[in-house]
Amino acid sequence: MYDVNSIIVDSKQVSSDNSQSLLIQSLARGLAVIRTFDHDHQRLTISEVAQRAQLSRATARRFLLTLTDLGYASFDGKLFALTPRVLDLGYAYLSSTPLWEVAQPHMEAVVAQLHESCSLSVLQDTDIVYVARVPTKRIMTVTLGLGSRLPASATSMGRVLLAYADEAERERYFSTARLTRFTSRTVTDLARLREVLHEVAQRGWAMVDQELEEGVRSVAVPIRDAADRVIAAMNASGHASRVTITQLKREFVPVLLQASARITATLALRAPGAGRRSSLAQLEHPRHENDRNLRI
Repeated sequence: MYDVNSIIVDSKQVSSDNSQSLLIQSLARGLAVIRTFDHDHQRLTISEVAQRAQLSRATARRFLLTLTDLGYASFDGKLFALTPRVLDLGYAYLSSTPLWEVAQPHMEAVVAQLHESCSLSVLQDTDIVYVARVPTKRIMTVTLGLGSRLPASATSMGRVLLAYADEAERERYFSTARLTRFTSRTVTDLARLREVLHEVAQRGWAMVDQELEEGVRSVAVPIRDAADRVIAAMNASGHASRVTITQLKREFVPVLLQASARITATLALRAPGAGRRSSLAQLEHPRHENDRNLRI
C-alpha cells in the first residue's frame, strides 16, 4: 500500500522557508497510482487502486482514466494495467546518467569471471533500487529486474550504501527504518546494524550470508564518482551450496573491487574537466580498500 504523503517531498528539501507552495498534490497522487501496480498486482480494479493508494474511488478513477488516455495504462472494461510506455519514465532516469551504461560491460566481465549474477543499485529511502543487472542462467527464488526494491538493511549493497552515506542521511534511515526478520540470520537490532555498517566502512565491502533469503550469499562494493563520492553499490550473489564464505572473500571481493575501480575511472574520464592521467592511473592501479581484509 502506498501512502501519498510518503511520495510528497519534505518541504525542508523544497525551500528553506518550509513553504508548501511548490508541492503539487495531484502529481504526488498520480505517482502513487502508478506505484500501486507491481509484480503481485499487475491488473487492478478502480477500488483496489484506490485502497492501495489511499485515495477516494472517484479520485483514483480520474487518475486511471488520465493514464489510460495518455497511453500509460490500459483498461479492458474491468481491470487496469500499466503499459510498456511507463518504461519511458524509468528510461528518463537511466538516460540522464552514464552510470548504468558505463557499468554494464564491467558487470558482464564480473559475471564471466565468477559465473554468478552481478547487480548495481542506489539507495532510496529505506530500500535499494536496482538500476542495472546482469543475471546468470541459474534460477534463484528472488526474481529481480530494473526497478526492483529490497530492504537496505538485509542486503550487501544496502549496507555499503548506508555505510558510506553522510551522517544526516544515515540518521534519517535509522529514524524511519523497520528491520524485518526474513531468516534466522537477519540482523534486526538497530544497534547491531550500526556496528555492522561501521565494519563495512572500515574494510570497504559488505557481505551478507543468508539474511534476506535462505541459501543466498552476496558481497558488495561501493561505486564512486569522479569526486570520490559513493553513488551506487555493486554486488555478486550466489547460492550457499555453490559459494563458500571463503570464496566470497578470496575470489568475489577482488574481482568486484577491480570492476568498481574501472567503473569509477571511466566515470572520471567522462566528467567535465577530468584529468585523463589520474583516471588512467586508476585503471592501471585500482584502489583496493583495506586489502588486508581480503586475507583470511
